[in-house]
Amino acid sequence: MLEHLPYFQRHLEADLNRVNQVVNRAVQSDVALISQIGTYIIAGGGKRLRPIITLLSGKALGYDEDKLYALAAMVEFIHTSTLLHDDVVDESELRRGRATANNLFGNAAAVLVGDFLYTRAFQLMVDSGSMKILAVMADATNIIAEGEVMQLMNIGNTDITEAEYLRVIQYKTAKLFEAAAQVGAILAGATPGQEQALKDYGMYVGTAFQIIDDVLDYSGDVAQIGKNVGDDLAEGKPTLPLIYLMQQGSAEAAADVRHALQNADRSYFDKIHAHVLASDALPYSIAQAQTAVAGAVACLDALPDNEVTQAMRQLAEESVARLS
Repeated sequence: MLEHLPYFQRHLEADLNRVNQVVNRAVQSDVALISQIGTYIIAGGGKRLRPIITLLSGKALGYDEDKLYALAAMVEFIHTSTLLHDDVVDESELRRGRATANNLFGNAAAVLVGDFLYTRAFQLMVDSGSMKILAVMADATNIIAEGEVMQLMNIGNTDITEAEYLRVIQYKTAKLFEAAAQVGAILAGATPGQEQALKDYGMYVGTAFQIIDDVLDYSGDVAQIGKNVGDDLAEGKPTLPLIYLMQQGSAEAAADVRHALQNADRSYFDKIHAHVLASDALPYSIAQAQTAVAGAVACLDALPDNEVTQAMRQLAEESVARLS
């Protein structure tokens, strides 16, 4: 999705290679299983959006030193540890088009290696020498954990409002995007206004990204989203398209969605999918994501206008454009 970013047509590969060097060193352990599982999940690819946002935030303000790449790796470790734990909780079988670590190595090993990556991330934070960065990430990881529990509590919840849904995704997903942007800003010596703008940029991008992920569960395919379509419904997760149907859809569609969420069974997917496609649920959800993208782009007005911030604008826009 990043091939359209002019700045990174020239620089992304080199920047991410530097991040990956840190990642590959830090994932190693004298305990062979840790290295094996850590290497497996890290090598699974992914868009590296969160570490890229850290890089962009620092570089937008002229910072390009080793600490930036170490913190980008730290952000990726936090993200990867949450994926390992999520897959165990959700009993997922596919992640990024490959078997999940818990599927291959078992739940216990996946959880414990997730803990290792999480604590390794904090070692990288400490190495930054910034108490402010440590405080930002400690707060962020705490909020992410709250978001995970909130999502768990909302399984099968047919009374959830759109505002409650947005709070969950802002805690569970967008908070790490926000923190990723903020640590880059702190390293670069951003002014308070610039730091706030970058925080907000990350929050908006993360919100748009998660909404589109929820849309893709009803409009994508395994090759595109890296997991089985309908997983959210099978897990009883009330995502934005379903909330729209329950609140704005026909009486039949609303009743079917409530029944499907309460029973959390993939066999309901075809019926719910038909309701989604016959309604404005997806266009409405996409419009909400586009509103978040517009918010992200507006934040860039507080930053220098250079090739990095131009790339940040396109990165925000790509979070929705990946639907096409």
